[in-house]
Amino acid sequence: MDEFITVCPRNCYSTCSFKVQVENNKIRRILPCKENLATPEGPCIKGLSYIERAHSSQRIIHPLLKTSNGSFRQITLTEALNIISEKLSDIKRKNGPQSILWYRGSGISGLTNEIGNSFWRSFGGATTTYGNLCWPAGLEAVRLTLGSVKHNAPWDLENARTIIIWGKNPAETNIQEMAFIASAWEKGSRIIVIDPRRTPTADKADMLVSPVPGTDGALALAIARILINNNHINKSFIERYVSGFNEFINNLKITPEDAENITGIPVETIVELANIIAMNSPVTFLPGYGLQRHSNGGQTIRSVLSLAVLTGNIGKSGSGFNYANLQSYIFDSMKEPLSYYPDPVKDLPFRRVISMAKLGEDILKTSNPEIKAAWIERGNPLIQSPDTNTVRAAFAGMEFKVVVDQFMTDTASIADIILPAKDMFEQSDIVSSYWSPYIHFKPKILKAEGEVIPESEIYFHLAKRLNLQFNDKQIPEPGNDNIERWLEYRIRDYTDLTLNDLQNGPVIAPGYQEIAYEDMKFDTPSGKIELFSAAAEEKWGISPLPEYISNNLQECQQKYPLIFITPNTGSRIHSQFGNLDIIRSITPEPALEISPIDASRRNILSGDIIKIFNDRGEIKSLARISNRVPSGSVILPNGIWMDEWGGGNLLVSPEETDMGYGAAFHDTRVEVMKVN
Repeated sequence: MDEFITVCPRNCYSTCSFKVQVENNKIRRILPCKENLATPEGPCIKGLSYIERAHSSQRIIHPLLKTSNGSFRQITLTEALNIISEKLSDIKRKNGPQSILWYRGSGISGLTNEIGNSFWRSFGGATTTYGNLCWPAGLEAVRLTLGSVKHNAPWDLENARTIIIWGKNPAETNIQEMAFIASAWEKGSRIIVIDPRRTPTADKADMLVSPVPGTDGALALAIARILINNNHINKSFIERYVSGFNEFINNLKITPEDAENITGIPVETIVELANIIAMNSPVTFLPGYGLQRHSNGGQTIRSVLSLAVLTGNIGKSGSGFNYANLQSYIFDSMKEPLSYYPDPVKDLPFRRVISMAKLGEDILKTSNPEIKAAWIERGNPLIQSPDTNTVRAAFAGMEFKVVVDQFMTDTASIADIILPAKDMFEQSDIVSSYWSPYIHFKPKILKAEGEVIPESEIYFHLAKRLNLQFNDKQIPEPGNDNIERWLEYRIRDYTDLTLNDLQNGPVIAPGYQEIAYEDMKFDTPSGKIELFSAAAEEKWGISPLPEYISNNLQECQQKYPLIFITPNTGSRIHSQFGNLDIIRSITPEPALEISPIDASRRNILSGDIIKIFNDRGEIKSLARISNRVPSGSVILPNGIWMDEWGGGNLLVSPEETDMGYGAAFHDTRVEVMKVN
């Protein structure tokens, strides 16, 4: 039995290293990889389910063509590539290359994803998306304040005396972090969770504080006011390293009493939180991504980050603001979130852009030329994009749609041609993490079944058929040896990091700061931490200072009294993994969670079929009464497919966040009714 070290390439904090044992082209065992100090215990249930996922009978392993009656029939790869090349060529000739939408999500990461960019450039361009559905408001908030986005090594959490987990649920979405949190707790650290609901993470905490969703900024600024008034700030740190402190004080209008009215958190609790932060340093803040999925999300993150700044919890062991750690993204010419933003000068003539948060709406209104076709890879926009009905209508109006996927997702089902996507074990790649310091080599360890070929090879064959001119170093010829030579060439500028190094196991990124900002260098205009950011006002039209502005949840409150929250869960990464038998066998059936009070008012019992609705439409779901959900809110995890009581984004309006071009998923109100 052969054994390989590999890495999970999904859009997940942990990016777990693990060992895989293979026999007769089958995954037999998945084991921990102790060499990765961030994930030494091995992957979560999703990672363990790769044994099923790689060999699932549900996998699409041959190209499929939609017939006139709406069903699919199997065709050969040669037939599929011929049809696609003819259609792309015809649409380009009639309407220009930008009449084709190239949509790529984050379903699988790796350097080889760049090859698609080379293809579409050689094609003459395309329409692509700007922004990001996941985390850009928070990324931009951290970038504006600290100049770059990084945090201390995961294991440094053990040195914190206080850990404040704010809108994050690592017990489900970053389970390896829980080991370091537990170690810190055993050493005497205090664990505080701030979250509207009682999550599994909150079960492990010393204290749970549950503000009304979207009001966290008000809570943070009230805490800041108490810290300043009580002289519990680090004055010497502020004088040396912070710009805009005086302006921050003068703009600090929210009192603890105001915050109580806004958040529902008693003044006494707000004061207690401030005292914990002041008296139990070092403090590490662990903010989550759901926190910034409101229309005021960027300013919320800036407000929470200000607490770490005021108390000097930056650049020291056991302290920090652990939103994202992009130190291992060393191969990016432009790091996120800047890479998400449109550039009217540099984008043309290659690309024209539409908003990812407003995908359906923007497709329909785009003209000169109109969007006539779509190529969709690594994503499931019909389920993951806001305003599903409009997204569906936008795709329905196109002449031709190609979806590259492993399974028959909701988006794949609307395609004209489905091309089978590679599994993570079927092509070598290099993968970085946005939480740990490691760069990983992901080797090819399985021979693909059927007519599955990697996306890089799909692009190679299409480029040949379309007579496109390209450099072989940009689009390598088929074969894993060629892709490994391409990877070697791609990282050639990093003399202290070779492909051979990576093939021996995970490698810490060159230049990595285990204690982020320990040199107290900040890549901001002032060279200091910027509480006052002129760039925030210039680029986003918001206050240059952190401030609380209520979001759209105040609208339609009487008509739709329930706040609709769509978090991630431990059994899925967005819309992936939920279709697997092993996942379904050990996790509850998807259901809308509702508080006992709200359920009683509507005569709803657990297991009832209900409809969830607002002005955008309605979906059906099962009901689950839960004391973990506060009255006034309901919870339906994101990524649930339509055929399993999902599709919550049908109810979400296509609105961008205050900065970063994110999606304000959680600014949604609904009503719930029992279906007889």
